[in-house]
Amino acid sequence: MIAHVTGRVVSRDPERLVLDVGGIGFELLTTRSAERLATPGEMVTVETFLHVREDALQLFGFADAGERSLFKLLMGVSGIGPKLALAIVSAYGPEQLQRAIASQDVALLASVSGVGRKTAQRICVDLKDKMGGVVAAAVGSANGAAAVSAPGVPLGADLTDPYYGAREALVALGYSLADCEVALDGIEGTEDERVRAGLARLRGAVAR
Repeated sequence: MIAHVTGRVVSRDPERLVLDVGGIGFELLTTRSAERLATPGEMVTVETFLHVREDALQLFGFADAGERSLFKLLMGVSGIGPKLALAIVSAYGPEQLQRAIASQDVALLASVSGVGRKTAQRICVDLKDKMGGVVAAAVGSANGAAAVSAPGVPLGADLTDPYYGAREALVALGYSLADCEVALDGIEGTEDERVRAGLARLRGAVAR
């Protein structure tokens, strides 16, 4: 496997990156976060995965090893090819995806274009045990996880986690699940504090 590629950025767009490596142009299909790290003309190192098919060789690029690891795990799920796996990793960061899989957050995974509810359920079932310590932290039986069906809250989610409460509140205001997930990313504090901060981000995005 080609673990990484270092070269000068020739061109980029939201889906691909072209690197000049010793006079040879390598085209990489990349996650959005990997593409944003690459400035035309600069030298960059991109984590990669080479997918071999009978009729083609495809090189995929990632912002870090975490994205690549999740990509490889998703590729092992029945019905998920490299392009769909890349779309999933592009939609949400590694920590968000790990949390979603660990807590059986089918709604979040199904919000990715091309991922139906059955595929999202299959991802949760197949990969939950491969999330390691993330499962214990997300499900938290010590806190009494409960099965719920409220909008924005996955089955098996810990209802004491202010993150899910804040996400449910924002979804109830009419924002999409995907937008709420992005708005709450990295925000800490109580449920009310997260709602206010997330709402400020969402309104700012609409204003732009």
